[in-house]
Amino acid sequence: MNKVVLIGRLTKDPEVRYTQSGKAVASFTVAVDRRNRRAAEANGQPTADFIPCVAWDKLAEVIGNNLSKGRRVGVEGRMQVRSYDAQDGSKRYVTEVIVNELEFLDSRSDNQQGGFSPAGGQGFGAPAPQQAPAPANANFGPALSDEEIPF
Repeated sequence: MNKVVLIGRLTKDPEVRYTQSGKAVASFTVAVDRRNRRAAEANGQPTADFIPCVAWDKLAEVIGNNLSKGRRVGVEGRMQVRSYDAQDGSKRYVTEVIVNELEFLDSRSDNQQGGFSPAGGQGFGAPAPQQAPAPANANFGPALSDEEIPF
């Protein structure tokens, strides 16, 4: 079984790009606090883990239009490890969470909870495609207010 559940905050605004075939892909990092934060601080250890996440298609567009640095989210997905050859000829490995479901855990204005899944409606739904992001130019529309969000 390969299932990951995270609750944390975005470390920066999501980056949305489009593949050559027009599929949206969002990349973002979630900072997840460690349980024993005080003990870690006392020992000089990190108190959070920074987990790279990738979402595809409609979910990627919703993330790009509605999330920003500092927003608290719940993420459900699967862990993926992929490799590529760097320009210097070395092999590089990337570990990331492929997002299937996302829940907004705070709101821009009134702390309402909401969520989105590729299946539509609130909550969670169908799995995202299994692809790695392809570089392209970010191109997405203006941000929506909470009243304009379609779910």
